[in-house]
Amino acid sequence: MQEHYSPRELEAAAQQKWQHTAAFKAVEDASRPKYYALSMFPYPSGKLHMGHVRNYTITDVLARFKRFQGFNVLQPMGWDAFGLPAENAAMKNGGAPAAWTYANIDYMKQQLGSLGFALDWERELATCKPDYYRWEQWLFTRLFQKGVIYKKNGVVNWDPVDQTVLANEQVVDGRGWRSGAVVEKREIPMYYFGITKYADELLQDLDKLDGWPEQVKTMQKNWIGKSFGADVTFAYDEASIGHAGQLKVYTTRPDTLMGATYVAVAAEHPLATQAAAANPELQAFIAECKGGSVAEADVAKMEKKGMDTGLFVLHPLSGERLPVWIANYVLWGYGEGAVMAVPSHDERDFEFANKYALPVRQVYERVAGDLDFDATQWQDWYALKDESVRTVAGNAYSGKGFAEVFDAIVADLETAAAGARKTQYRLRDWGISRQRYWGCPIPIIHCPDCGDVPVPEQDLPVVLPENVIPDGAGSPLARMPEFYQTSCPKCGAAARRETDTMDTFVESSWYYARYASPHCDTAMVDKKAADYWLQVDQYVGGIEHAILHLLYARFFHKLMRDEGLVSSDEPFKSLLTQGMVICETFYRDLPNGSKDWIAPQDVVLERDGKGKIVAATHRVDGLPVVVGGIEKMSKSKNNGVDPQEFIEKYGADTARLFMMFAAPPEQSLEWSDAGVEGAFRFLKRLWKISKEHTDQGVVAAYRSGELSASQKELRFKLHSTIQKVADDYGRRQQFNTAIAAVMELLNTYDKADTTGEAGRAVAQEVLEAVVILLSPIVPHVCDAIWSQLQPGSDILAQSWPAVDESALVKSEIELMVQVCGKLRGSVIVAADAGKDVVEAAALAHENVQKFMEGKPAKKIIVVPGRLVNIVV
Repeated sequence: MQEHYSPRELEAAAQQKWQHTAAFKAVEDASRPKYYALSMFPYPSGKLHMGHVRNYTITDVLARFKRFQGFNVLQPMGWDAFGLPAENAAMKNGGAPAAWTYANIDYMKQQLGSLGFALDWERELATCKPDYYRWEQWLFTRLFQKGVIYKKNGVVNWDPVDQTVLANEQVVDGRGWRSGAVVEKREIPMYYFGITKYADELLQDLDKLDGWPEQVKTMQKNWIGKSFGADVTFAYDEASIGHAGQLKVYTTRPDTLMGATYVAVAAEHPLATQAAAANPELQAFIAECKGGSVAEADVAKMEKKGMDTGLFVLHPLSGERLPVWIANYVLWGYGEGAVMAVPSHDERDFEFANKYALPVRQVYERVAGDLDFDATQWQDWYALKDESVRTVAGNAYSGKGFAEVFDAIVADLETAAAGARKTQYRLRDWGISRQRYWGCPIPIIHCPDCGDVPVPEQDLPVVLPENVIPDGAGSPLARMPEFYQTSCPKCGAAARRETDTMDTFVESSWYYARYASPHCDTAMVDKKAADYWLQVDQYVGGIEHAILHLLYARFFHKLMRDEGLVSSDEPFKSLLTQGMVICETFYRDLPNGSKDWIAPQDVVLERDGKGKIVAATHRVDGLPVVVGGIEKMSKSKNNGVDPQEFIEKYGADTARLFMMFAAPPEQSLEWSDAGVEGAFRFLKRLWKISKEHTDQGVVAAYRSGELSASQKELRFKLHSTIQKVADDYGRRQQFNTAIAAVMELLNTYDKADTTGEAGRAVAQEVLEAVVILLSPIVPHVCDAIWSQLQPGSDILAQSWPAVDESALVKSEIELMVQVCGKLRGSVIVAADAGKDVVEAAALAHENVQKFMEGKPAKKIIVVPGRLVNIVV
């Protein structure tokens, strides 16, 4: 071995060997158990960040560990390559999104290679390649013909300058994030996936996911939002509206129907349009409402505003005339775009009613009567529906509890043909149309005579032209006759190709399945390969994807199952959501009120004895900087660490070791220069210990023979560590404790007698095991050390070390000895020593006798295998 640990040379050598031998190529093998390990694939933004490094290292550790255990492992990688960032970069740099994307893929692939991940690069895919999205389009056409995908008008955020739909998060203070234009609500034709048809199955199958965090399952349950309620119809008041009709609402609280004092409709509702026809003030208010966000979260936080339409509907049970208001908190497209308002028991309605002096009619009262109802001040008990409340006197439902009133009112509504019991979901169908260029083209042709016609299978894929430079003014495809001009597949007449592209969540919803057979050109997935590799055994990614991506992927898996492409019901057997990488932030205030964020490496810190920062100065000018606190690494806060610079300085193994040791994978990891240095020192120590051993020559690992007490203790520590590390990697997935256990083993190694034939054999056994135990985390250095411990063999061909049960049987044990509860020494006795022998040994200890001060023992407590406590 070379004298000193030099990561650059040995890491390059290991990576070259793995690449040359195709070490991580996965092939179906029915004779071995399979293990499919997958990280959420990256967007090719141009550079990896430390969050990527942590995510992929976690997956790689699990994949390598399972390989040592004899599993046939698949760990693929690809690129979530479509999306708006590429268009923005193209507009900024004057190039095509495709060129930007492919250049970034090349660079990021090199970065991933430098980290030594055990990836099967032969299965690499990029979602922007026609051989990938061809099959997405194929599935689209099949589902469109079955009605699972359909077209309807939907209300969206519309940027009138960029001529495109904006996601809710792209609307900032009512304006488009890029153009700054006031955003409009606009109703446009869109394509939808009928995910609500699968709502109940998506909800119920969460109970099958034992390997998922409960937090994630709860988030999905809340997003799907199954609720039990009733449809209620309010007949039009013909005197005010001028014609017959019905206003339908859905409510989860039909039990509060007798407290309804008004109804509220969305600005787009037909009653709103009718009322505003000759009312400029209403027209202006409707325009204001249409300029707001369509996000539920935004609506919940905004100031509640409304206007009276002058129209009325009739209460379905009492016949009372209820005024119809237009309210900005009612969204068109959610249900019927109308709500029944019960101010006494809905906080939003309560706020609105008090603002506009509308009646507040109490429905429930406290059983205990300890709180009087106040129509001007909301109290939390107003929303209760459990046994602590009951309906107030004054109607046919008086004195009853929630369940009784619920059933009674629903029955009365059904008798009056004014409503019916209904189960509903918060989940809405998935609108996938995007008026953007860099995405998968929607395979539909619009014919004046035949309508919307799916592109025939033989004409797929509809290829996205890659030499386009967008200008931000809507999709350039809509201005390219060479793209949209075509003929109808049915009648042959001139027709127009759809120029919308799909939501990029579609590509990331099925990529895991394509990895099973990425080069298959006859089907979306090869059924045999899919049946072998799927489900994904371990999926790793950020908690921020807990709802949309994971829900859409689960939905897509069920779609593919129903098309006969896969056999399982769920895509991911186990899920690990890793925490963020966080780091200190530093800044100086600028005259304009903004902040100049300063990189942590440019700051000199002064800490007190407890490690708390007491002063921070700039490394260049020596002047103070403000400590901004610990936040997620980001470009905006300038507190990121470039993985490439880090690897060049310390090596990939140090990055991997620090990431796995600094925190459990599900928790946030705080970046620490001291922690990095500590990881690097440990690898140098491991190298030094191994070199000292191999410099004396190669020996066979211990198998049998007489050992000294310290050698027996070392073997005991070794085999208990093998047990623990396997459990930490496998069941617990706590890699920090696995590393700590190996560190403790090496501490025991340092104290043991490793000289002589027996000592050298035990040392060989320990070091062989140590490099395999650590290899999933620091594979490069372990590969190099193994080649010296076992010349001519490959560590990747080895099995996980077997536990020698005989080594775990101790002939002697050490017991702590206390006098009156305070530790005073220890004794070594035979493992099977009786209570009298243990007591005698403890009483004979010199230090114990000193602290007994000649007094007799009143009581001796022996805790087997642990301690002796002498009470005097």
